[in-house]
Amino acid sequence: MPIAVDIDVMLARRKMSVGELADRVGITPANLAVLKNGRAKAVRFATLAALCEVLECQPGDLLRWEAGAGG
Repeated sequence: MPIAVDIDVMLARRKMSVGELADRVGITPANLAVLKNGRAKAVRFATLAALCEVLECQPGDLLRWEAGAGG
């Protein structure tokens, strides 16, 4: 997929676990894993906003476009 997800990078910077992030955002760890591993087909703006709030970052810190990536 041409959109890469860098949630793991932000988790490492914040020294936070996937479980803790999922809890604070209000989604299941399984759904967060789908998003984190780039298998999600879509993400709600409310979820993206919650991720940004908890991780204290901008959407561009979590998502980036990769030229030439298949999808």
